[in-house]
Amino acid sequence: MPLRVTFVAAARSSPLLAERFEDDRPLDPDGWEEVRRVTGDLLPLAAAELRYCSPTPRSRSTGDALGYAPLVQVALRDCDMGRWRGLTLGEAMAREPDAVDAWLADPRATPHGGESLLAFISRVGGWLDTRPVEDGCRIVAVAEPSVIRAALVYTLNAPPTSYWNIDVRPLSTTTVSGRSGRWNLRLDGVRPQPSTR
Repeated sequence: MPLRVTFVAAARSSPLLAERFEDDRPLDPDGWEEVRRVTGDLLPLAAAELRYCSPTPRSRSTGDALGYAPLVQVALRDCDMGRWRGLTLGEAMAREPDAVDAWLADPRATPHGGESLLAFISRVGGWLDTRPVEDGCRIVAVAEPSVIRAALVYTLNAPPTSYWNIDVRPLSTTTVSGRSGRWNLRLDGVRPQPSTR
């Protein structure tokens, strides 16, 4: 039986339009409420042999609230956005429209002075490829939606630009199975989305 890695998207720390690059804010009240609503559905994932999370406050809080007691994995951090860190996409666009256009068009571009999309995808894929390969091992990883998108692009060996076409909702689950260099996407379903304001 192959290794199975289930990603759980962190609960939100802000409304969708207020999301910021490399957001270090904790869960907002709506995020805590969403976690409370789905805990029963996601609690069985705590039985995984290995439990990890991104280093962001909202990923750690989501994992702890779900009963996972996850270990922080630096390799699962969000993309390094350089001088755009803390900005919304709209704010970055207002300040540097040509740079944002270049970044969106070229996965190797680093106009913000941080990490390229291609390097980010490779880093997350490298983390996947170095997981223990014991048959049947189950892993759960609470991560930022961007990290899960990068993992999916890597898993599917898809063009890096497909990253922009993947939507990962808070508290949804995504499972990949296999081992280094041979990953498959498992569609187990997406958790119902709690109501939003």
